[in-house]
Formats: sequence, C-alpha cells, structure tokens
Amino acid sequence: MSLVDTYRNNAQRKQADITKLSQDKAKESSKIATLRGKINSANSAIARTKTPSTIRSKQNEIARAEKDIAACDKKIADIERKIAQKRKEVAAEEKKVRNEEDKEQKKRDAAEKRRIQESDRQLNQINTSISRHERTQTSIINEIEKLKYVPEIITVLFMASNPVGSDHLRLDEEARNIQEMIRKSKHRDSVKFDSRWAVRPLDILQAINEVNPDIVHFSGHGAETGDLVLENQDGNAKFVTKEAITQTIMAASDKIKMIFFNTCFSYEQAQAVVTHVDAAIGMLDSVGDKAAQVFAAQFYSAIGFGLPLQKAFDQAKSALLLEGIPEDNTPYLYVKDGLDASEVYLVRPEL
Repeated sequence: MSLVDTYRNNAQRKQADITKLSQDKAKESSKIATLRGKINSANSAIARTKTPSTIRSKQNEIARAEKDIAACDKKIADIERKIAQKRKEVAAEEKKVRNEEDKEQKKRDAAEKRRIQESDRQLNQINTSISRHERTQTSIINEIEKLKYVPEIITVLFMASNPVGSDHLRLDEEARNIQEMIRKSKHRDSVKFDSRWAVRPLDILQAINEVNPDIVHFSGHGAETGDLVLENQDGNAKFVTKEAITQTIMAASDKIKMIFFNTCFSYEQAQAVVTHVDAAIGMLDSVGDKAAQVFAAQFYSAIGFGLPLQKAFDQAKSALLLEGIPEDNTPYLYVKDGLDASEVYLVRPEL
C-alpha cells in the first residue's frame, strides 16, 4: 500500500470517528430533552398539588434531572472537544495526502524525463551504429574472427522471488514460456536453462558458483527506490540495493556476459552492473506480469536463433506490440562502454 493510500485511509478512519462522536453527542442531546420534559412535568405536578410530601418528591425529581442535565452537558462539551481534535487530525492527514500526491507526480515527471533522455541516448547510439556499418572488408573479416570466440553452449540462470504478502506473479509461467521458446529456436541445444526459486540474497552467489552462468535473469518484484525484492528466511520481502547487486556481480564469475532484471523500476540496477558485464536489461517503470512473460520469452527465442543482442531486444519489444501490450517503452538495454549491442552475440550464429 502506498503512502497516499495510507494517509487517505487514516483520514477516512478519523472522519468515521467524527461521525461516531456526532452520534454520541446527539444521544446526549436527546437525553437532555427527555430530562427537561421530566422537569416540566414535575413543575406542573407541583402547581396542581398542595400536599407537602408530593411537592418534596417532585422537587427531588427536578433536582436529579438537573444534575443529569449537567452531566450530559459535560459529556457534550467533552465530545465537542474530541470532534474539534479529530477535525484537526483529518485536516493534517488530508495535507499529507496532497503532499504525497505532489511527491508522486514529481517522481513520475522525473521518470518521464529520464525516459526521454534514455530514448535520445538510444537514438544517438543507433546513429553511431549506422556510421559504424560503413566498414571495409578487413573489418568484416575481423568481426567474423571474433565470432569464433562465442561459446558453443551458454547457460541462463533464472532466479525468481515472490515474497509473502506481495502481488502474486506467474513466475512459473514466465520460466515455462522461456524454456518453450528456447526449445523452438534454431540453436536450442546451445542454450541451457537452470532455475532457482524463492531466492534469498545469499542464494545469488551460491547459484552463480554452482551454475557458472553466461546470463543471470532476475524475475519478480522491484521497488520504486531501485532495490531488488528477494526473500528472507521467513519468505517475507528482503530489499537488496543496486550497490549490493553491483558488488555481487563484480565478485562473481567472470563468465557472466549479461544480467536481465525482469522486475519493476530496475533500470538503475541494470545501469550500475553494466560496468562489470557486457550488457544488462532493466525496466524504466513498473512492468505488468504478462508483459514480463512475453518480453522475456521472445528475447531468449531470438538469442536462440543466434541473433545479436540489439536485434533480440528489439524483437522482444515488438512482441509486446503484437500482443497489444502498450509497455514497449518500459524495457531498456544497457551495454558496456565501447561495445555495440548490434555486434554482441550470446549464441554462435551461422557464419
């Protein structure tokens, strides 16, 4: 639940308290009206009788009623003070709601500004890539020689976390779709898929040491702060900062070529780790469950056909549009300085 929802719920609860206090005040006012009726009735009885005992009895009734009225007046005054305090609290919570809404709007504006800046950077990269394609025959031969160093088999380490209390994601469906698309690809035997579930922070290094992967894929939740959401020993959310992920990748296997963050708000994670690996994919905003599945499955399908990284990324974005999912601007591809994504291969293509 966001802070806006929390503050709004607080205001609603306090408003409900005001309603309840107003009802209590009305009850006390009703009691006063009843007591005044008793006083009037007793005064009328006194006026009609000359019997001393009756007069004393009615006077006692009047005294008790006036005492009860005074008690009711005191309760009403106390209720009115509480109502005034609650109204102040409601105003304070409503102010918090407005302030938090302003903060969220600023975040959205900043995210949009970053997205535009990243789009401009990508456009510049594309223009640079076009100029690089004007090569001589010698440079083409050199590129073919480089392809000889692409491994015969790559391993994808799929690590998933869906902590208790978080929105349920079909991570199993994502893994199934990826494996199915790899099986349908041309170089299916060149891509090995290994998965880990309910991942905790220390599981990352353990899994990397066991599998020694070429691609590390994180699937699950991400926080707006840029933290990766894993699990603790109780299955609850455990937030991991981009600094911790960067340090982990730096200390991990030198074989890792790419990190895929298929989690919300993960662009900062991807941008940070790309200094230690050739490429990384992150999300500029929140990403839907279906969008994450479709994008990842098509990306690995293209990799399995021996396509370069940039083309695999572009095809994965196109798959979102083909499925009618308007989230094609959410994924973003980062590459290490000096590399061209259109010339990076993860699976050996046909020479």
